[in-house]
Amino acid sequence: MRSISADAGSLKSPMTFLPWLNDVSGRARRIETPCDDGSMVWRVWGEGEPLVLLHGGFGSWMHWCRNVLPLSQHYQVIAADIPGLGESDLPDPPHDADRLAGIISNGLSEIVGKTGRCHIVGFSFGSMLGSVVASGLEDRLSSLTLVGVAGMGPRERGPTAGMVRVHPEMDADEHDRAIRTNLEILMLADPANVDDLAMHIQSDNTKRSRIRSRPLSLSDRTLVELERVWGPVGAIWGGHDRTCWGVIEERKQEIMDAAPSADIRVLDGVGHWVQYEDAEGFNAELLDLLADARGRPSGR
Repeated sequence: MRSISADAGSLKSPMTFLPWLNDVSGRARRIETPCDDGSMVWRVWGEGEPLVLLHGGFGSWMHWCRNVLPLSQHYQVIAADIPGLGESDLPDPPHDADRLAGIISNGLSEIVGKTGRCHIVGFSFGSMLGSVVASGLEDRLSSLTLVGVAGMGPRERGPTAGMVRVHPEMDADEHDRAIRTNLEILMLADPANVDDLAMHIQSDNTKRSRIRSRPLSLSDRTLVELERVWGPVGAIWGGHDRTCWGVIEERKQEIMDAAPSADIRVLDGVGHWVQYEDAEGFNAELLDLLADARGRPSGR
């Protein structure tokens, strides 16, 4: 089993991991783009070819906290807070895929320019929204990479049964137990990897979540959009990802049916939040996928 390395995962108290997390955030340029009457918040690290990161449901840019600095050594990393999540404001309804993806696409055009090209990487809920954004970019898409892919239709509830709804009436101990339970069931394969940093990120993101992402994640929108994507397609899963428990081969084939040239990677021994639980392995696989994308044909 891979474990989280010393850069963040061995940090066992807020006095240690919060300065680290604040330092990662503080190295970014913070950009705000319109979100109806409010703002959508983006963070940008580094220079070069744009690489856009879209986080998962009940998430924020912090889903990528262990990836942004290593990736920024090779790309201009642009991490969004999806509207209604993280620091981004709640948009007007409806909060459907087209509405949210439209706000993201408009903001992205302000950052990279209306003719600028970029790579899109989406995690879970963000993979579904990322596929919608990517298909709209047409020939301005450098590549699309799906991580812990959502938007592939309904799935069995069994592997994620036992998750706990977090609500404000919980006392501190109940809250922490619920956060830990949900991380162990859904996000990370090894309970030992549910460290204080992961607990903080999950708790903070859950408190700031104002949209219902799960129904959108259980749609088949990703598969629909993949048939319209112009650029190369890749995917990364954790081998112990409970969202595709027992059906990962079927899911891989569904992606290949929609995008025959797709390059799909599976990292052994890690769960759904693959870019956190095996950050080093994920970063290496993603960089390899992005480099290979230059020679791969379009997903269309």
